[in-house]
Amino acid sequence: MDHTVTIDYRLLVDNLTTAILLVDQQLNIFYLNSSCESLFDISLLRASGQPVLNLLHMPNDEFNTKDALLNTFRTGQPYTRREATISVNFKDIHVDYTVSEINAQKSYHPLLLIELNPIDRMLKISKEENLIQQHQVARQLIRGVAHEIKNPLGGIRGATQLLARSLNDPKYSEFTDIIISEVDRLRNLADTMLGSRQLPSYQLVNVHEPLERARALINNQSKQKIKIIRDYDLSLPDVMADRDQLIQVMLNISANALQAMLENPAFFVEHQPELILRTRIQRLVTINGVLNRSAVRIDIADNGPGVPEDILESLFYPLVTGRANGTGLGLSIAQNIMHQHGGMIECQSIAGKTIFSLYLPWESRHATK
Repeated sequence: MDHTVTIDYRLLVDNLTTAILLVDQQLNIFYLNSSCESLFDISLLRASGQPVLNLLHMPNDEFNTKDALLNTFRTGQPYTRREATISVNFKDIHVDYTVSEINAQKSYHPLLLIELNPIDRMLKISKEENLIQQHQVARQLIRGVAHEIKNPLGGIRGATQLLARSLNDPKYSEFTDIIISEVDRLRNLADTMLGSRQLPSYQLVNVHEPLERARALINNQSKQKIKIIRDYDLSLPDVMADRDQLIQVMLNISANALQAMLENPAFFVEHQPELILRTRIQRLVTINGVLNRSAVRIDIADNGPGVPEDILESLFYPLVTGRANGTGLGLSIAQNIMHQHGGMIECQSIAGKTIFSLYLPWESRHATK
């Protein structure tokens, strides 16, 4: 029996987690694999023929990358750089990379093979696992406190109603009504802290449906005071999700962005407030410690003043908020909903550019609890 297997090497390279670049003698991009497309957020079609130094943009390049690449062509001597910093879309990423010369086929001129391994990924996984654990502990603590608060509130409300009936005096009813109203407000807050006990109702959902629902609601709330830009990839696959819960997550984040922009009109003296809704496929993304070959990414971005730096790391913890009137529960609940869906939310923020990215794995046909 012939056990020979014909291998499509292009398919093999495209499924590597290592980012691969091939560069010609003019230092132009000849080929890059799927991991490299994901790393630099650029397609092979767009990158092909471009100078590789446009991609490998290194701030303060004291190493002189161009001379090093040309030297490998001249001498055939490979080299490796550790913890190199590359600027991609105004964001620095850290990689280890190796450069070597190859000439696999006589019909091709010599090429440089550049293998890049992002070291941010392992740091991110470790940080993410720590944040998830802390978030779960904090949420359990908040739920326990909320449960203990609800018990005496029922007694206070009942006693106040009995007191109001026994007094039967209009001049005291104003005070008893205030007590009952405040007790009801605290009960509603406690219910919010406890979160919904209803399990998600999973079904195949096109993420643009809940996103459009959230957009319509925000557009109505803003009264045309902000510009909403849609940048959708309509080829995205459906995901297993609870449509109503996705609307809750998207609406919460969009409403926070809207309020942050409307509460800071002085920030927009020279430009108009904008909310951007963007959908993309994200290749090779780590979600809750699991490497997914692909996921649906939903970006909700604004050009407002940004999240205060001192709360950026703890933004998804319960009772953490940067707004004077905020409860600090919305983002915690939103993150919990995304975890139930096997996904997560990430935030990047500087003044003038805040992006909340929602990740939903789509290859799995079930969601994790």
